[in-house]
Amino acid sequence: MLQISGKDNVLFKKVKKLKQKKYREIEQLFLAEGVKFLDFSTTPNYIFIDEEFDLSLIEQELEKFQCEKYILSSGLFSQLSSQENSQGVILVYSYEKYSLDNLENNILDKVSDPGNLGTIIRTVDAAGFKDIILTTGSVDCYNEKVIRSTMGSIFNARLRYMNEDEMVMFLKDKDYRLISTALDKNSVPYTEIKLKKKNAIIFGNEGNGISKSILAVSDEKVIIPIYGSAESLNVGVACGIILYKIREII
Repeated sequence: MLQISGKDNVLFKKVKKLKQKKYREIEQLFLAEGVKFLDFSTTPNYIFIDEEFDLSLIEQELEKFQCEKYILSSGLFSQLSSQENSQGVILVYSYEKYSLDNLENNILDKVSDPGNLGTIIRTVDAAGFKDIILTTGSVDCYNEKVIRSTMGSIFNARLRYMNEDEMVMFLKDKDYRLISTALDKNSVPYTEIKLKKKNAIIFGNEGNGISKSILAVSDEKVIIPIYGSAESLNVGVACGIILYKIREII
């Protein structure tokens, strides 16, 4: 176990920059914080541990990973941590790259809240799906809040970013049925959703819903009825309801 005690350490400075999106994209690395991440089989590039953490609690978990492991002074660790009461363990992982072949699609149109995206990723995983396309302008899926909200499901999801026109062109060319969730007079109840062999289920931005250009080319629009006084459902909740209905149909 190696020790880092100075803020000028090259690796420490590199990892600290990963708290910013532009450096995550340059390095193709992201941070995941918490002891829970030691339970997953995905091997990190680095593991950083607060000097005050009791290593005897995670000895077995650490042994299974063949990566560089470092002890940080509490002062340095706090500079990497994004949590008020950190568990004292931070892991650094590489980005995953996925092709567009054999999609099982869910489309997220400019989802902006990290907690919502994390919840959606976790829900997609729980419902037995894997693929998520985010339109350009959506929150970064490697944001620390997103990673924490996924509870590890980030490792089971295949995420890609595409601009709106490129995405629509690709899906239409590959003969996907575009199903949009929308508060629209022409929407049918989600219980009557019609599926083809290949389907793209589209969920919209928290405030503005799905863009008009995507709605215009959708093959079907579906709605989840509101029985009370709420204006709409949270996008993460809507995603869960509809994906589980699709799983039931499948």
